[in-house]
Amino acid sequence: MTVKRRVTSEDLYELKWVAGLSVNPVTGEVVYGVKKVNQERTGYLTHFRKLDKEGRDQVYTSGETDGAPVWSPDGTKLAFIRKYKDHPQIWVMPQAGGEAAVLTQAPHGVEGFVWSADSRSLFFKQPVGGPEEVKAEDKPNRVVVSKRTQPKFDGSGEWDGRYRHLHRIGLEDGVIRQLTEGSFDVGSFACSPDGGKLAFTAVILDDPQADPDLELTNDLFELAVEGGSPRRLTSSQYDIHQVVYSPDGQELLFLGDDLSYSNATLVQLYRMPAAGGKVACVTAGLDLMISAAAVSDMRGGAFYKPVFSPDGKQVYTLVTTKGSVHLYSFALDGSRAPEAVTQGERDLFGFAADPASGTFIIAAADALQPGDLFRLDPVTGEETRLTELNKELLSGLELSEPENFWFEASDGEQVQGWIMKPAGFAEGGKYPAVLEIHGGPHAMYAHTFMHEFQLLASQGYAVVYSNPRGSHGYGQLFVDACRGDYGGRDYQDLMELTDYATQQYSFIDENRWVVTGGSYGGFMTNWIVGHTNRFKAAVTQRSISNWISFYGVSDIGYFFTEMEIGGGNPWEHTEMLWKHSPLAYVQQVETPLLILHGEEDLRCPIEQGEQLFTALRRLGKTAELVRFPGASHDLSRTGRPILRVERLNRIAGWFNQYLENVSI
Repeated sequence: MTVKRRVTSEDLYELKWVAGLSVNPVTGEVVYGVKKVNQERTGYLTHFRKLDKEGRDQVYTSGETDGAPVWSPDGTKLAFIRKYKDHPQIWVMPQAGGEAAVLTQAPHGVEGFVWSADSRSLFFKQPVGGPEEVKAEDKPNRVVVSKRTQPKFDGSGEWDGRYRHLHRIGLEDGVIRQLTEGSFDVGSFACSPDGGKLAFTAVILDDPQADPDLELTNDLFELAVEGGSPRRLTSSQYDIHQVVYSPDGQELLFLGDDLSYSNATLVQLYRMPAAGGKVACVTAGLDLMISAAAVSDMRGGAFYKPVFSPDGKQVYTLVTTKGSVHLYSFALDGSRAPEAVTQGERDLFGFAADPASGTFIIAAADALQPGDLFRLDPVTGEETRLTELNKELLSGLELSEPENFWFEASDGEQVQGWIMKPAGFAEGGKYPAVLEIHGGPHAMYAHTFMHEFQLLASQGYAVVYSNPRGSHGYGQLFVDACRGDYGGRDYQDLMELTDYATQQYSFIDENRWVVTGGSYGGFMTNWIVGHTNRFKAAVTQRSISNWISFYGVSDIGYFFTEMEIGGGNPWEHTEMLWKHSPLAYVQQVETPLLILHGEEDLRCPIEQGEQLFTALRRLGKTAELVRFPGASHDLSRTGRPILRVERLNRIAGWFNQYLENVSI
C-alpha cells in the first residue's frame, strides 16, 4: 500500500492546468493548452496537446506561451496566440501539425481574434494610436498626464493612451486593414456566418467631451466588413459581456445585465435581431447567474462563449448555482424549462461543441482535482474522461475531501458551507479551525480544488468556508443583500457559520479559530478583527481598510464604492464611508494580524494595507506587513509561482505561530 504524503505549498510547482480549448469542426480533433510552472519558478509555460478521434493524446506545439487556440471553420488550420519579439501575436499552423508561422507583427501585440467564415482571413483586435514607445533609458524622466477617470487597470498598469480596434488580415497576402477607428475600445466581437459583418461591443459616446469611464453600460454595434461606419444596435441599457451570431446570421445573442441591481445584477442571456430591433431576455424570471462565477486559486477565470445548437433553436452556456458551475441548455422560444446538461458537485470553467459528433468537450474541476477534460453527450448525459493531467501528483497526496452542508441563518435564510477535516484526522481529537472568506463579494466558493485549503488541512486545520450574503449562486436578492450593508448581514452570516460549525462538528476546538480572506474577504477579515476577539490569529490579503481613500486610488474605486457602499462618495458621504471602513475600528483590534499585499495591486492598492499596518503599529498592536514585489491583485491565482508559494507559507506560518498543538 502506497503511503500518501501531506500537501505542501511547493506542490504548486508540479501542478498542471487546462488552459484553452478548441474542437476541430470537421475532424473532431481537440486541441487544448497545458500550463505549468517554469523551471525558474518565476512564471509559466503553456503548450498545446491534441486529442484525435481515437483518443490518442500527443504534443501538438512546442511553444512556451501558446494560448487561445481556435480552429478555422474549414478545419485545415489552427490559429493561436504566442509571443513574438516580446508581444503576443497570431500564429497559424496546419491541421496535420508541423511548424507554426507568425501571422501578425502588431507593434503593441494582439488582444483577441476570430476567423472569417471562409477561413481565408482573421479579424483581430490590437491597440493603436497613443504616444511613441519610450526607450528604457528615458522612462525615469517621463512624465505621465492623465485625463481619464480610470487611468490605470489592475494587471496591465497605467493606460497606454491607445484604443483597441478591429483589423483584418489575409492569410495569403498578409495585408492588414483597420476596420474601426475613434476614441473607443472594442470589447467582445464576432463574425457573421456569411463573413460579411462583424458584431462588437463598445462605449461610443455621441458627446466627444463626455468621459467613457463614467459609462457603466456599453452597446452592440454591427459593421460591414467591406467598409462603412458601425451601426448601433442597442440603446445603452446593458453591460454586455459576450456576443455571438445565430447559425443563420439572423440573430445576435449576448450575455449581459441591465444594472437593475447595480454591481450585483445577475448576468442574463439576451437575443435580438441582427438587423436591429427589440432585445428579449431569454432567461427572464429564472433567478439564475448565467456565467461562471466560482473562485479558485488554480486559475484566473473561465474560457467559453455561448454555443447554439445546429438548428439555432437552443443555446448552451455555463450557469453558476448552489456551489457548482454547470452547462445548461436554454430553448430560445421558451417552450421548455432550462435543463442542466451536466450533473454533480463540480466547477465547469470551459466548454466547446464538437459538431462532428454532436458532443461537447468540457473542462471541469472538483474538490479533489484542479481541472481535466471530459467528452459529454448532451442527450444521454454520458461522460468520458479524456485527460488526467495531475494523476501522478494527486495520487500520492493525502487530500481532504470537503463535506457540503447548509445551515439556517438567524433570519431564516439557508446558507451553504463546507468543512474539510484536517490531515491525520482521528475520531475524538480536537483541532484548530480556519475560516476562509472569498472575495468579490459577488463571487462563489464552489465544489472545486483549492490548493490553499488543502495546504491548511495538511497543516492540521479544519477548513471552513461558505457563501454568505452577497455571494452568487443563490438568486438575485441573495447576491444583492450585502450592498449598502458591508459588515452587517454578511458579517452575521460568517459569525453564525462559525457558531454552527463549532456546535455541529465536535472535533473543532472552539478556542482555536483563525481567519483569512482576500480582496472583499480581506475587507471582511479586517472587519472581523475590529468587531470580535474570538479568532486567535488573522491573515488579511489584498484587502480594503478605508473606503474614503479607496474611492480615489483603486482602478474601480470611483464606481465600485458608489455601487456597493450605499451610493457613497467621499465629499458627500464621508461619515457613511468611514462607518463601513475597518480602519475606523482599529483601536478595538486585539487579534494578531498579518497583512499580505502585492505592490502592484491596483484593484486594492497597497496603501490600504499600509494604512491599517501603520495604525495597528502606532497603537502597539501585533501586526506584520508583507509586501510582494511586482504582484497584482491576482497574486494568489496567476502571480509569480515563487511568490504564490511564499504567500502560502506565510499564511500557514502565521497561524502556526499563534496556535498550540497544531498537527504539522
